[in-house]
Amino acid sequence: MPQNTVRMPLPEALASRAPQAFPTLSTDQIERICAHGRLRPVTAGEVLVEPGDESVSLFVVKRGKLQVFRVFGDSETFIVEHGPGQFSGEIILLSGRPALGRIRAAEPGEVLEVDRENLLALVQTDPELGEILMRAFILRRMGLIASQTGDVVLGSDHNADTLRVKEFLTRNGHPYRYKDLDQEADMQELLDRFHVGLDDIPVLICRGEVVLRKPTNAQIADCLGFNSAIDPAQVRDLVVVGAGPAGLAAAVYAASEGLDVLVLETTAPGGQAGSSSRIENYLGFPNGISGLELASRAYNQAIKFGAQFTIARGAARLTCDRKPFTVDLGNGETIRARIVLIATGAEYRKLPLENLSRFEGVGVYYAATFMESQLCRDEEVIVVGGGNSAGQAAVFLSGASRHVHLLVRSDSLASSMSRYLIRRIEESDRITLPTRTEIRALAGTDHLERITWQNNQTGQEEERAIRHVFVMTGAAPNTGWLNGCLALDGKGFIKTGSDLSEEALATARWPLARPPFSLETSLPGVFAVGDVRCGNVKRVASAVGEGSVAVSQVHQALRD
Repeated sequence: MPQNTVRMPLPEALASRAPQAFPTLSTDQIERICAHGRLRPVTAGEVLVEPGDESVSLFVVKRGKLQVFRVFGDSETFIVEHGPGQFSGEIILLSGRPALGRIRAAEPGEVLEVDRENLLALVQTDPELGEILMRAFILRRMGLIASQTGDVVLGSDHNADTLRVKEFLTRNGHPYRYKDLDQEADMQELLDRFHVGLDDIPVLICRGEVVLRKPTNAQIADCLGFNSAIDPAQVRDLVVVGAGPAGLAAAVYAASEGLDVLVLETTAPGGQAGSSSRIENYLGFPNGISGLELASRAYNQAIKFGAQFTIARGAARLTCDRKPFTVDLGNGETIRARIVLIATGAEYRKLPLENLSRFEGVGVYYAATFMESQLCRDEEVIVVGGGNSAGQAAVFLSGASRHVHLLVRSDSLASSMSRYLIRRIEESDRITLPTRTEIRALAGTDHLERITWQNNQTGQEEERAIRHVFVMTGAAPNTGWLNGCLALDGKGFIKTGSDLSEEALATARWPLARPPFSLETSLPGVFAVGDVRCGNVKRVASAVGEGSVAVSQVHQALRD
């Protein structure tokens, strides 16, 4: 590696992996890339990529040097320099999202340019180069996130929408800088510069130019270029609705087998599992893995094989009386598909409290990640729920909080939680387990300040000065958008395979001689997997298995 190469700042945990983040390719490896690209001379000062450019190419330096800058308004911050044998880019080269930075030639030279289509072919067909490039792209994105060199969020930890914006960017793996109005002294200058006031927060300064005041997730996705334009005339082989573990698995297997796959996701890849602090019983990860990391790996794997994603554009309606099927996104856009796979999962049930919505995001949360844990550091917290998600949250939060109260309605955890979690909870002096207990009231002004809980056995109520409640109770399936197209069970979960009785199939007018496949719904060519499916096993591994198995049935349905 050239002596004068300046590397992008990497977090301490990645410092030892800098040679993998910024490798120098061998002559043989560069020759193999030549078959996928074209040689291009560059002049000193020539700009190859600008922030916001779409369909960005990979550049391998043959002669000269390329420099990468992060741009904010009229200023640039130097990130890294690539010398001969090195290459530019990070994971957006595969995802097709707009460029985050500027690439400029530092001196006259020559580069090998590989466009996105040929880059995808390269990483899919050359295992050695695919591994080198993918590893470097992922590590560079991790470096960008850790160094906080991205778009700017202005907000307050006492504002619910601020937490939503931060979570949306974090779970979608987008680097950003957070400026807290309550903590940082130089905020007024920044507010004046972009003509925003306290009533506008949260504010996202997108690409250093566009100011979004109180943005929706869809507005953020549009400004940052998360989604490519949708061609309403195109008929996809497979549309996957929902990018939880089941949907991601289906996308990986279907795309790797050559199907044209589009994944619709309302928030971020990972679904409910993506908000888990640590999953320790997933095969192959003896030390556990966070839901965010697992989702990120699966997403990168899916785009490597050519799957496309739309973010913050969920399905609003399924038109099921004709083929190809039509999925209405609710914003005037529609998508046509030969096969639809529903993986919309389930949501935690909300507590039956009159003023619950008032405190959501400012004291009441439905995820327990590092972000939420920082809001309640050294404070007492409550986790409501008796399943594995609640157990994982309680153990994780006990590391930062002063004390965790794990509230359950039953008299024990034995029937609903894995034994390894129960043991950790029992052995922790920072977790207590009030059984047969429910929250009866929430109180506060701008933020939750007090709760009242009740022992259902004795009827005794107690008020506590607790400002943070994590709700992880039950599951309500996301099936309201199906418009009566499919047979559901009494709780709203989708019936598939053997759960569809002859009567249900007759009511649905099942038209084929064969019975439904095991993961097929009452409508031929529409499948359901994961937590949205009747009879599902609420484990990440099970959801991943269903997503992969469904693809084999999708191939059979395409032949019908």
